[in-house]
Amino acid sequence: MEAHLLGRIELSRCLALQQRLIGRIAARVDGQICLLLCEHPAIITIGRGGSPSEVQLDCRLIRSGQLEVRWVKRGGGCLVHAPGQLAVYPIVPLRWHNLSVGQYVDRLQAGILNTLEALGVQAHTRPGRHGVWGRTGQLAAFGIAVRDWVTYHGAFINVAPSMGLFRLVEADTQPTARMSCLVAERQKPVKMTSVRAELVGRLADAFGCDRYHLHTGHPLLRQGGPSRR
Repeated sequence: MEAHLLGRIELSRCLALQQRLIGRIAARVDGQICLLLCEHPAIITIGRGGSPSEVQLDCRLIRSGQLEVRWVKRGGGCLVHAPGQLAVYPIVPLRWHNLSVGQYVDRLQAGILNTLEALGVQAHTRPGRHGVWGRTGQLAAFGIAVRDWVTYHGAFINVAPSMGLFRLVEADTQPTARMSCLVAERQKPVKMTSVRAELVGRLADAFGCDRYHLHTGHPLLRQGGPSRR
């Protein structure tokens, strides 16, 4: 597995990178998995299962450019992205690894659960739903997409974001369904670097990779290119 630490990057640039990687991963014969880890500036995305009515947002914020709302080609509904949230994008050739979409999601969830456990957070999943929850609320949200049997988009772990933004998106009526973060769960600081380091190894294990390599940035980002959804 090749893991790339992208730092803070605009969502559009990261989506364009994923689109370019899909073809490259699909063409490989060794089943290589590419993992992108990053943070995004504040933005709200709406997936195929979402609706603008879920966003409780003053239209003046959108018109002024203070906060962007963007439709994206992934499963799930509305998701908030912000600094302090770790975006996790595994680019996985499903057929090579003999995985269904459901099995892929199960492994991604398992890797995140094992990561949180190693960090001292007891979390769980819920039957029939994608995500990870703790005692204070939802800690990780999922939004998956597949093209040519290669996965993109992924999961979003709230490490220490400003939680005020998350109130702009409607949550379930149950209090435990609200969005939370690892800092609230642990009641003490959590370093993004610690989460990233633990997550890479746990995801490598979850997907059966016997080794992984860490990189800072990605060479395709330096080549530019148009943004894609």
